Amino acid sequence: MSYPEETIRKLKERAIDIREDILEMIPAGKVGHLGGSCSAADIVAALYFEKMHVYPDPKDPRRDRCIMSKGHAVLAQYAAFAELGYIDRKEFKGVKTYDGLLQGHPDMRTPGIEAVTGSLGQGLSVSLGMALGVRLDGATEGRIPRVYCILGDGEIAEGQIWEAAMAAVNYKADNLCAVLDLNGIQATAETEAVFPIHDLREKWAGFGWHVIEIDGHDMEAVLAAFDEAEDTKGVPTILIAKTVKGKGFDFAEGRPKYHNGSLTEAEYVRAKECIAAMRAAL
Repeated sequence: MSYPEETIRKLKERAIDIREDILEMIPAGKVGHLGGSCSAADIVAALYFEKMHVYPDPKDPRRDRCIMSKGHAVLAQYAAFAELGYIDRKEFKGVKTYDGLLQGHPDMRTPGIEAVTGSLGQGLSVSLGMALGVRLDGATEGRIPRVYCILGDGEIAEGQIWEAAMAAVNYKADNLCAVLDLNGIQATAETEAVFPIHDLREKWAGFGWHVIEIDGHDMEAVLAAFDEAEDTKGVPTILIAKTVKGKGFDFAEGRPKYHNGSLTEAEYVRAKECIAAMRAAL
């Protein structure tokens, strides 16, 4: 389906809001995962504010689920939860603190979080289990909930990912949609230098998945891909989303040091300027 220009514009605004909220969570001097949270921001905006069925109660059984398998990017989810009213924005100040509601990786205490995913490689298995579980529960109001799993491109070096990929096809989990955040950077360097995995389309297709390749920052393309995934029957779908680490902040884009680091005062000021520029560009 095609989306009105106003819908696309509002979702782009949501993605900017998410990036601004991420800055609030990790101000100057506070270590946090800026890069991977921002590369996933457009995808998170499209899911929570357009594609997913969400409800005021984050545990409503009718809801669609989103599992951030690359758990370090959970800041983008926290931003969405605040917009949805699941958490109070005052919690942003306590991110990554001992008594805080918002930990550095997903924690089940946080309203809206579906699974603990601090250890990389496990989220697709969890997502598959959820997809099969809601299918067993049967349709509610004429639909079976969908499950979305956001993966990191460094994360797919984990063998458990591929075990889950095989199992998902075996069980015909067509209500499961994975998104591979292909930003090319992992914790210390480019993925190509650390653990290169080539021919991703062919690999996933070889396992039996329906594969869609997109620009993960093109909102119209992201929405169209999620629509195609929903229309695909009998097999799970993966969106291979080409993204930019640190997207939106010119000093951080494509640089490994912003995978998990702290901003200087000058960088924080520049980041705020980048937010203003993104808003002006709309």
